[in-house]
Amino acid sequence: MNRLLRVFALFAVAAVLTGCGYNQFQTEDEQVKAAWSEVLNQYQRRADLVPNIVATVKGEANFEQTTLTQVIEARSRATSIQATPELINDPRAFEQFQAAQGDLTRALSRLMMVTENYPNLKANQAFQDLRVTLEGTENRITVARNKYIQTVQSYNTLARQFPTNLTAMVFGYSVKPNFTVQNEAEIARPPTVNFEQAQPASR
Repeated sequence: MNRLLRVFALFAVAAVLTGCGYNQFQTEDEQVKAAWSEVLNQYQRRADLVPNIVATVKGEANFEQTTLTQVIEARSRATSIQATPELINDPRAFEQFQAAQGDLTRALSRLMMVTENYPNLKANQAFQDLRVTLEGTENRITVARNKYIQTVQSYNTLARQFPTNLTAMVFGYSVKPNFTVQNEAEIARPPTVNFEQAQPASR
């Protein structure tokens, strides 16, 4: 009899947890983690490209050192933040991470614009290959970020709406920070260079 009561109690608990969204929280939390992992992979891919880009550009005589320094410093700031899985549960740390990546995006965009004024770089196949790889990586970042935004929106909706918000409070499923709309609009414009239309600057 006691065994039957225990089995019944387990089924009852399982039914309650399923009905209040507990299992859905498990699923969506894992989806957020997976999406975040892909975002980090693409940001790391970009960070790994920067030293090669900088080394290639350094070979150009009289290249703007200020622009190079900005890229180097922006990469340093972006990679100095420890992007652990726990970061997506810390709004302050997430904001710092987002800001650092945004700075690197702007610095690289500026670098690509400046290189239009250097014919030797435009004729350098190694640099051309790096530029194409960077543009592809920026596009992958946009795709990964959009996926992350969607998964977090779904998770946060679950955490806020009734009655699943009660489950969130009981089990500690707090709302997760997300990329801002302003930052998303900015990163959706990867650095592009139209070498056919670029005109050499007088030097």
